[in-house]
Amino acid sequence: MDKKKILEKIKISIQNTMISTVGIEITDVGDNFVCGKMPVDAHTVQSFGILHGGASVTLAETLGSIAGSMQVDSEKNVVMGIAINANHLKIVEEGWVYGKATPIKIGKNIQVWEIQITDKDDRAICISRLTLAVVKKR
Repeated sequence: MDKKKILEKIKISIQNTMISTVGIEITDVGDNFVCGKMPVDAHTVQSFGILHGGASVTLAETLGSIAGSMQVDSEKNVVMGIAINANHLKIVEEGWVYGKATPIKIGKNIQVWEIQITDKDDRAICISRLTLAVVKKR
């Protein structure tokens, strides 16, 4: 696995998407994980000036979906989110949040990923579970 090439390919693929609009950056990949970070700024806070729960879910689904797509033959299949939940544990008002997606189950038709989001001090901000369907390309 050439991490540098994979990270560059991901960077290109997320340009001009919601992912890039909110400032998500993919920072590391491995055989069974994907890591990334997202700024807490005007694009990701709600009206009280704290990280919006929807932004955390966006980070979680992004990391899990990228991780899931790395587990399938991209010439034949894609992954699609079919369910996501999130428990928001702590507020963040500034800086960055960091996420890591790791598998719970990687099956032929269904994948389940856990995504942990932390602050700069590694305190839990959000924990999410994402279920992906593996779908044949049309």
